[in-house]
Amino acid sequence: MCGIFAVYNYYGDVGEFRQRALELSKRIRHRGPDWSGCIVADNSIICHERLAIVGIDTGAQPLTNEDETLILTVNGEIYNHKKLEGELKHPAKFKTHSDCEVILHTYNEIGTDVCAKLDGMFSWALLDRRSDKTRFVAARDPIGITTLYIGRVSAHPETVFISSELKSLNEECDQIDEFPPGHYFDSHTNQFHRYFEPDWWAPKRIATNPVDYRQLRESLTAAVRKRLMTEVPYGVLLSGGLDSSLISAIAVREAHRISAAAQSDAEDIDTRGARYYPRMHSFSVGLPGAPDLLAARKVAKFLKTAHHEFTYTVQEGLDAVADVIYHLETYDVTTIRASTPMYLMSRKIKSTGVKMVLSGEGSDEVFGGYLYFHYAPNADDFHSETVSRVHNLHTSDCLRANKSTMAWGLEARVPFLDKEFLQVAMNVRPQDKLCSKDLMEKAIIRRAFDVEFADAGFTDEELAQGPYLPRDVLWRQKEQFSDGVGYSWIDSLKEWASRRVSDASLAAAKERFPFDTPETKEAYLYREIFEQHFPQKACLASVVRWVPRTDWGCSADPSGRAQKIHEKAY
Repeated sequence: MCGIFAVYNYYGDVGEFRQRALELSKRIRHRGPDWSGCIVADNSIICHERLAIVGIDTGAQPLTNEDETLILTVNGEIYNHKKLEGELKHPAKFKTHSDCEVILHTYNEIGTDVCAKLDGMFSWALLDRRSDKTRFVAARDPIGITTLYIGRVSAHPETVFISSELKSLNEECDQIDEFPPGHYFDSHTNQFHRYFEPDWWAPKRIATNPVDYRQLRESLTAAVRKRLMTEVPYGVLLSGGLDSSLISAIAVREAHRISAAAQSDAEDIDTRGARYYPRMHSFSVGLPGAPDLLAARKVAKFLKTAHHEFTYTVQEGLDAVADVIYHLETYDVTTIRASTPMYLMSRKIKSTGVKMVLSGEGSDEVFGGYLYFHYAPNADDFHSETVSRVHNLHTSDCLRANKSTMAWGLEARVPFLDKEFLQVAMNVRPQDKLCSKDLMEKAIIRRAFDVEFADAGFTDEELAQGPYLPRDVLWRQKEQFSDGVGYSWIDSLKEWASRRVSDASLAAAKERFPFDTPETKEAYLYREIFEQHFPQKACLASVVRWVPRTDWGCSADPSGRAQKIHEKAY
C-alpha cells in the first residue's frame, strides 16, 4: 500500500499550488517512503507516496496511459490483476509490473465498472482527460480496508481534495468526510455511487444457508493464498488468538504448497511471494508475560515459523499514545488501546526488513466473536449485529490495522475480509453462529479447521497434514488485542488518564467538548490530544466511537474483560 493525495479542479493557480501540494503529500510519506511522484494536468494535481511491494523495479506512480490522457494514483493491492489483464479486449501497453496498472487499462475499456471487478484492497483517484470535459473518479475498496478521505472548501465547491489520511486535508478544507467504502465518486455527477451490493449487505435480511464447513475452510484458504502476492519479505502477525493463529497456519501450509509446486503461468493469482520467501516469519507483541506472548510462542513452535517476540513497557506505551492518536486520527478509546501495541510492533517489524504482513482482523465481526455477542436476544439480532459491525469496520479495526502499520511503511493484509470469503461466511444462517455458556464464540470457524470434528469435511490429503493448530489454541477464548497484550495495559491507561484529567475537567466536559462529549477521563484525555493535533472542527466528522451493545445488557466498557462471560472478568 501507499499514500495518495489529489486535488481536482483547483480553484487557484495550480502551478503555484504545486509546492504546497507536495508539502501536503509529504505529510503521509510514512505510508510510502520508497518514492514520490506528482503530475499536474488540467488544473488538477495527482500525487503519490510509494511503498514498493509488487513491481518494485518499475511501479512508480502516478501511472499513465501512452498519451497521458489517463492519470492514476493508487494505494492498494489488486490480487486478480493477472486475470483482469487477460480479460482486456484490446492489447494494452503496460509501462510497469505493478498490479495496480490494470486499473488504468480496464477503466479505459469499461469506465467505472472497473470498481466491481477489482479483487483486493484499494483507494485510488483517476483523472480522465480523453474528452473536452475532464473527469475525476475516485474509489475505495468494498469494506474500507484502506483509508481514504474527501475534502471540500465551502467557498469553492467545484474543487475536490482526496487523501489517504486526514492530516493532508485539515489545513486546506473546511469540510472533511471519510470516503464511503464500496463507492466511487464521479465528478460528472458530483456524487458517490455504490458499486458493492452483495446480497448479505442489508442488516434486516437474515441469512438462511446452513453452514458448509468445507466451503468455509476452502474460501478462507483461497483468501490467504492470493494474499501471498509480494516481491518483498513478508510475515504474519501472531497474537496467539484464534484469528491470527488460523491465518498463520493457513499461510504456512499454502507457502509450502506453492514453493513445492512447479510454477504455472495458468494460475490466476500471483504466487511469487511464497516462491521468493518460503520461510514464514511471525511477530507478536505484549507486556512481559502477556497472555498473547505465551500463546503466540506455542503456535510459532507448532508451525515452525521464524518467530520474533517483542515486548514493551507500560511507560513506553504511554509515551507513544500521542503519536498513535496523530497517526490514527481518532479519539476512540477502543482503537487507541489496541493501536498502541500494534504501532510499537510495526516499528520493530519494519526494522527486520519485512514490509508486508497478514493479519486476522474481521473475524469477530463476521462470526460474532466479541464476548458481548453472548448477550444477543435472538438469532436475528445476532445476525443483524454482525452485518452492522462489518459495515463499520472501516471506522475501527480496519482503520487501526491500516494506520498503525502504515505509520512505519508496513502493509497489513486481512484475509477474513476477502469479498469471496465474505460471500460465504455472511450467508451462513445465524443459528449456526450463536454462542452460549456451553458453546464458545466463533465455533463454526473453529470447527471448520478442527480435524477432530466429524462434519468438517476434510480430505484425506488435509488429514495427512495433521492439525492446523494445537487444540487449546483453536478453542482459546476470545481476547481483545488490547487485553491480550497484558491485562495491566488497559488498567495503566485508565490510571494515567485519571492522573492527568481532574474531576472538575470531566464534570465540565460538555462545555469543553459539546460534540460527542467524552464520558470517562480516558476518553477525555484522548479527545484533548486529538484536538491538539487536529483543532479544526471539520476533523471531528470522520471519528466514530466503538461501543458494545449496551441495550443487550452489556457493559459500555469496550474491553473484553468488562463482559461477565470473560474467564478473568473484572
